Order: sequence, then C-alpha cells, then structure tokens
Amino acid sequence: MMSTNKRQLKFGAIIHGIGGSMSTWRHPEVQSDASVSFDFYKRQTLKAEEGKFDLVFIADGLFINEKSLPHFLNRFEPVTILSALAAVTSRIGLVGTISTSYSEPFTVARQLSSIDHISGGRAGWNVVTSPLEGSARNYSRGDHPSHPERYQIAAEYLEVTKGLWDSWEEDAFVRDKESGVFFDPEKLHTLHHQGKHFSVQGPLNIGRSRQGQPVIFQAGSSEDGKNLAAQSADAIFTGQETLHDAQAFYTDVKKRAVQYGRQEEELLVLPGISPIIGRTEAEAEQKYREIADLVTIDKALDFLGRFFDHHDFSQYPLDEPFPDLQDIGSNSFRSGTDKIKKDARERGLTLREVALQAATPRGNFIGTPEQIANQIEEWFEQKGSDGFIIHSDLPSGLHDFVDLVVPILQAKGIYRQDYEYDTLRENLGVAIPQNRYQTKTVKV
Repeated sequence: MMSTNKRQLKFGAIIHGIGGSMSTWRHPEVQSDASVSFDFYKRQTLKAEEGKFDLVFIADGLFINEKSLPHFLNRFEPVTILSALAAVTSRIGLVGTISTSYSEPFTVARQLSSIDHISGGRAGWNVVTSPLEGSARNYSRGDHPSHPERYQIAAEYLEVTKGLWDSWEEDAFVRDKESGVFFDPEKLHTLHHQGKHFSVQGPLNIGRSRQGQPVIFQAGSSEDGKNLAAQSADAIFTGQETLHDAQAFYTDVKKRAVQYGRQEEELLVLPGISPIIGRTEAEAEQKYREIADLVTIDKALDFLGRFFDHHDFSQYPLDEPFPDLQDIGSNSFRSGTDKIKKDARERGLTLREVALQAATPRGNFIGTPEQIANQIEEWFEQKGSDGFIIHSDLPSGLHDFVDLVVPILQAKGIYRQDYEYDTLRENLGVAIPQNRYQTKTVKV
C-alpha cells in the first residue's frame, strides 16, 4: 500500500573504512587498507549516491593509543577526503566531524565554506566537542575541558562560525570589469566578536555558497548535547536501540527546539543503525555471527575501555557483576557511559556480557530486505526518526541496502525516486539561513 504521508525518509551513510569495531578488518570481505584507500571511499560514496542518499558522513577522533579501533589508527582526515569526494560526486551531501574543542572558528569556517563551493552547496559539519581526554595532549593544552565547558565553547564557536559565514551578502561580489568594481563595500561585514572563549575580527575571505551555509549536524545525546542541537543544529545524529527509546528521544529534542523558538521540522533526528540483510532470516543471522565471532574477549574489553577514557577493564573478574566505576568516564562519552552503567545495573550483567554486548551489538535491524524496510517504515511513521544514518559493518552491507531495501521503501512512497535538488540543505528540506545583514528572505 502506498503511503500518503508527505514526509520523506532521509538517509546518510557513514564510511568507516575497515569498520567501526575492533575486529571487522579481519573479515575476508574487508579491504585491509580501506581506511586509507580513496578508491574505497569513492566506491562507497558513489553507491550511496546511486541510492539517492542525502549524505555520506566521515567520523573523526583526535587521540589514539595501542588499544584504539583499527580504523582510527590509520585513516583519512575528514576535510581532506571530503574535498576529494566533492570532485567525483554531484548530488550527495558531504558531512565531516570537526572538533570545536581543538580547532579555530576562522579556519574551520574557511575549510567548510571551501568544500561547500567546491561541491556546489553540499557540505555539512558534524559538530563535536571531542570526548577523549588524551586529545588535549595533542594540541599543546593542559587539561581536557570538562563536559559542560566543552559545550559552552561549542555554543560560542557556532555563533562565531555562523557570523563569519555571513561576512558577505549574497550579491556582494559585483565583478564588473568595465567599472573595475569587484565587490560592493556596503555588503561586506566585519564580525568583531569578543567572547569568553574566542576573539575573532573577520571578515571571512570567502563568500556564501549556493546553500547559504554548510548544514550543521550534532551527535551528542547528553543534556548539553541535546540542548546544543535544539538551539543551533539542522540535524542530530543519535543511537537508540528500541522504537520506544527512539520516540522518547525524538519527542524530547523536538520540544527543546520549540523552546528555543524553532519549528519541530527545523531539526531532523537521524538515528544510526547497522542493517544486516539476508535473503532469509537465517542468512542474516549467519552474517551477524561471522562478524561477532571475530571479536575476542580481550578486544571487547579494549573496545569497552574507550568509552571510559581507555580504562583498563582487564583488572576485573570477567564473570562477576559489572564493576562499580562511579565517575569514571563522566567527562568523555557521557550519555554512552551512563547508559552502559544503567543497563548493567538493571539487568545484572557481568563484565564479560557488557563488553561483548558493546563490541558486537546485535541491533534490531537484522533480517530480510522486507523486514528491514518494514522496521524503517515503522520507526519513521511512528515518529522515532526522520531518517537514518546507515552504518555497514561490511562493504557489501551498503550495497545490499541500496539494491534490496531502497526499492521497497520507494515502492512504499516514503523515499525519493531521485534527488529533488542539487544542494544538501534543499534535499534535507532545511531552510537556507538568511544572512543577518540582509532583509530579503531566501527560502528553499
């Protein structure tokens, strides 16, 4: 039955090279140098574009040690790889993670605006505050800022960056060769920002793009993270295991957006899922087991430790109740560590069970193409999401999703047959932000 719902699903694909777990790289299908292979990133991105995805997403991290995820040990920096992908794609959005705790607004504003121009208006920024404590040691800093302070920095950082993106009005560059007038001085604006964390004069030395400004994404699910997204982001990445939890999160952040004077539809909610697709349920389950069985308990403990500032879990008995960690990890992945502790306590899980669950999450999106499509439809129609970020443990996972699941969603009438526009902002249905110095409103 065709849906009469006018909302349309939004999809993004996260490209994780050799995978987002400790051991996926060992799978026979995985290209062992995929994290530093432009050809791999190009193939996956073009497949997502074939599937009419809104965006591809490149995650990032600023600190590693010998226990870090293999993908993060040897990988591309997001701005660089997105610039390269801009040259070989035409419609799909290009979104990358950049930290507000360890970068400068003027530099990032230039970089993202440059990608926006190179791509014809397809750039997006996943705003993060950098959870890992060790990041400070790579940036000539003392202590890693506290969780609340990182979000205070991020809020001012976004204010500065958006101000810099308004340095030039839409028609500021006249470029009249006869008169010799290159730009209209009255349409150039200097920011003169003086704040607690940043002092930035401006103006930015690049104008606005076809979509006005890069699209802002945010991935924090803590109270501070949700508030930042509700106030300043166009979309929020999240991770919810059940429809009930997804609905609660969806309602929460939409209400917060309204409290900041916005409309609910101005903030898209995009949970991350890892579909495993088989021709039968048994085949899908077998694919999951092939991936899960690659993870040893030692690697699972290392994976769990990264959520707790690389805490050493090998010191605890494996088959006794999950240890009482009190405040360990509270300055890093706050929402994630709180959830792990709460789940372990309520379910009476052992350390072994918690570690394996964290390292080999089974998720609910495992089954046939029809089952996956029906689950996606249910989450979408029941207001658990506005779309999804698809993370495939194996390269073939994205291909299976595009080839087998997308046509079913198109037939249901809840996913596009083709791109409607050329810019990321327009395809997402997110309004072009009006330049604060202009009176003329620009609409999608």
